[in-house]
Amino acid sequence: MNRPGQMPVMDGYEAARQIRALADPAKANIPIIAVSANAFEEDRKASIAAGMNAHIAKPIDVKLLMKILTKYLRPELD
Repeated sequence: MNRPGQMPVMDGYEAARQIRALADPAKANIPIIAVSANAFEEDRKASIAAGMNAHIAKPIDVKLLMKILTKYLRPELD
């Protein structure tokens, strides 16, 4: 049984792995940012190992979120 806030079919790590495995490079290389209540270093490392670009812990630091989004969506502004 899933806890509230969890994905019903697969977890975020598996979703990231499947996205990264897509045949279409434009889809396989989209930015993936984990947003999780799991804030330990091992959680961040697991997100990166699964293919995510970044990991943000809740509660969300809006300035950090904007910095990360800018890095991946508007790299010319970073």
